[in-house]
Amino acid sequence: MTTNDKDEASQPSKKIHRRTLLGGMATAAVVLAQTAHGKAFQAGISRSEWVSPEDPTKVLGVPPGLVGTRSPHVRLAKLPSEISSRTPLQDLFGTITPSDLHFERHHNGVPAIDPARYELVIHGMVARPTTFTLADLKRFPSVSRICFLECSGNYRGQDDGKIAPQQICGLTSQSEWTGVKLSTLFREVGVDPKSTWFLAEGGDSAVMTRSIPTSKGWEDAILAYAQNGEAVRPEQGYPVRLLLPGWEGNANVKWLRRLELSDQPYHTRQETSKYTEAIGGGKIRQFSFVMDARSIITYPAYPAKVEKGWIEIRGIAWSGRGKIARVEVSVNAGKTWQTAELQEPVLDKAHVVFRYLWHWNGQPTEIMSRAVDETDYTQPTLKELVAARGGNMGYHLNPITAWSLQPDGQVLFKAT
Repeated sequence: MTTNDKDEASQPSKKIHRRTLLGGMATAAVVLAQTAHGKAFQAGISRSEWVSPEDPTKVLGVPPGLVGTRSPHVRLAKLPSEISSRTPLQDLFGTITPSDLHFERHHNGVPAIDPARYELVIHGMVARPTTFTLADLKRFPSVSRICFLECSGNYRGQDDGKIAPQQICGLTSQSEWTGVKLSTLFREVGVDPKSTWFLAEGGDSAVMTRSIPTSKGWEDAILAYAQNGEAVRPEQGYPVRLLLPGWEGNANVKWLRRLELSDQPYHTRQETSKYTEAIGGGKIRQFSFVMDARSIITYPAYPAKVEKGWIEIRGIAWSGRGKIARVEVSVNAGKTWQTAELQEPVLDKAHVVFRYLWHWNGQPTEIMSRAVDETDYTQPTLKELVAARGGNMGYHLNPITAWSLQPDGQVLFKAT
């Protein structure tokens, strides 16, 4: 290569020399190492720091890396608080949540657990109390399923205005989970037929514990060690978490370290002082595990701004009781309802995308959606929820969400 060739190759904004293109893989590798582009990449500069020129076909692109990255033009982030962070539902497509955008809810931070030292103890009303390592769990037949997780406190919507879907119900996400069926382990340890409850205990500093009916363990519970094709993320319970499809998130204990079988619930702190609620008449609602049917329009929604004409209204719907049977959309503040199209596959206890094509005439109006699941349960309004339960509800709020379209195209949250 001549001096002039080197000078030309060192300028990423210029054309690649013809001999570079014809010189084969070895020559290309040498050019990469000698260019400013290659040296900078080898020095550890992130792909996201590279800004494409006006014509990307005239420069050598960034080579393959160890981990893929998003385009620097795509800005996706969770909305954090001291104890949780919310999925940006308004920015996503389809039903699978990228693992790094899955919502988080912690009770005392994320523990660092060495998988080589991990152990799961199953004892109590069993014939063979057993301690399992991570390698032991992975020797059993595995299963994968797609389902949602949702925090039972997944609601914010007291005020009208500039609130996005992420702020209203961003404490729900969906993944493909892989692990071993809990029923497989129940058979392995010989669970006593008289056992009706088990205690699930986490390995975080809060020692999160919940009482779970044994019937759920036999039905569809999974001990998940993988999420979306990779090991479960630490924020989601690495190396192993309990997965209870369709049930409130806190019962899906993360960093699982112990299961104890019994014939009665344990009434731990996290299911007495927490995750219970007054419902009026001196009564307390406890062990309300199942997440009821819910939906939310994710477009158009704040902060989107729309134009007069055809608009594809879209969103997600889900139910902890099974499949979504249908989603209905109203474009006139609930006066009339139309059936939306559901995107296949419609899975059990999973998010499903719905769509409805609508021509907006530019006049102010309210749009909303309501889900109906296969048990014929229909998503209620907030007023209907309060009338049915009374009291000071803090959990399992699943009201219809409305969006107000302004004449200028601005979309604002409307409390119902």
